[in-house]
Amino acid sequence: MPGVDRLRIGCGAGFQGDRIDAAVVLADRGELDWMVLECLAERTIAAAQVRRRADPAAGHDPLLRARMRALLPLAARRGFRIVTNMGAADPMGAGHAVVSIARELGLPLRVAVVSGDDVLDRIDPTTPAMETGQPLDAQGPLVSANAYLGADALVPAIAGGADVIVTGRVADPSLFLAPIIHAFDWRADDADRLAAGTLVGHLLECAGQVSGGYFADPGLKDVSDLAWLGFPYCDVTADGRGTIGKVEGTGGAITLRTVREQLLYEVTDPAAYVTPDVVADFTAVELAEAGENRVAVGGARGRQRTATLKVSVGYLAGFLGEGEISYAGPGARARAILAGRILRERLGTELPDLRIDLIGVDSIHGTNFGHDAEPYEVRLRLAASAPSREQATRVGMEVEALYTNGPAGGGGVRRAVTERIGIVSTLLPREAVQPAVTWLCTDERGWSGATRSAGTASASRP
Repeated sequence: MPGVDRLRIGCGAGFQGDRIDAAVVLADRGELDWMVLECLAERTIAAAQVRRRADPAAGHDPLLRARMRALLPLAARRGFRIVTNMGAADPMGAGHAVVSIARELGLPLRVAVVSGDDVLDRIDPTTPAMETGQPLDAQGPLVSANAYLGADALVPAIAGGADVIVTGRVADPSLFLAPIIHAFDWRADDADRLAAGTLVGHLLECAGQVSGGYFADPGLKDVSDLAWLGFPYCDVTADGRGTIGKVEGTGGAITLRTVREQLLYEVTDPAAYVTPDVVADFTAVELAEAGENRVAVGGARGRQRTATLKVSVGYLAGFLGEGEISYAGPGARARAILAGRILRERLGTELPDLRIDLIGVDSIHGTNFGHDAEPYEVRLRLAASAPSREQATRVGMEVEALYTNGPAGGGGVRRAVTERIGIVSTLLPREAVQPAVTWLCTDERGWSGATRSAGTASASRP
């Protein structure tokens, strides 16, 4: 594809549980060159590690099969390629799952698995965590460490002709930047162009968010037809400028306001947005309306990438016990408060890390800010961290016991126990992380399972 003058790249998922039907519309009608499925975050990779601990075959994204069954036939018919981080804690298992689905569908595909983000054997547990300053293993045994790979880890798989690229922990904008780098043959030291591509990736990475989802606030920021929200794409040119759009006739809106909100989303320092590829400066970014539901973007600048990569480190954090019960009618809040008082007296000594919320009253901010209108119904939630599953189980049991051992009128109990993986961060020297590409194929052409380093000069298929 190098030598093209325009690339259209779309986002078919912005988080693990995102809608599949919107991705299908984009795939079928979006005239894409690439679709990115961005399904991984700190909490979802932690959840993947929990699943993998219970079942070694369950470490990849639980919606992988559903998404691929819906999208692979469209990719084959419409001619676009897919890159996704649905590999989560098990990229190789995810790659084999994609091959299995493609075979079921009768689709000849070249699948590339990009691995190397798992660096648990390369981190020092005594290194201070970035968030706390305490040793990484101070809060519990370490179970995972995943480096944020950059676009350079993906480009060899793209150059090698992969139809589907499956990764684990790759920085969100890098998933989009890699196809752009390859299409326009950008140099690895062209910081301004890398920043421009990173801007495109950042604007697309949350899918429906830039199309008006999450932006909408009735009466303040009205967005039409949200039930059929369209997912975005961007037309990118060789100079790095892009135009964000969506499929005609889909719901939502792409406007200067929606794009501005997404531009600032999760950007702590707009002058120094650090990714594995570049340190991007968004302070001079320019946005302009380019038609209905089309916004032109450009103006990002960049500095050379850092010598280190961020690593997300998971540790065993015990268990979370939860219980909920509802009270309704006159005096609902007073009865819920009494129930909470009973639970604190019963469990507070054994489980000092106890949280009691009145949902709809004070559960979000911890206070009602003086809004004392009496609610007709209240949902009481009790949650506590516990070192063992048995102790965590007591939380829900005591909530359920309120049926006959607490105030009148309680009902609708829900109880749950969840194993927890805590997340902290550290940095590793870039040279300590070695990405690799493993090639899988659905038609057994003799190179299934072959591996190349993603850092080698040659990008041709084995």
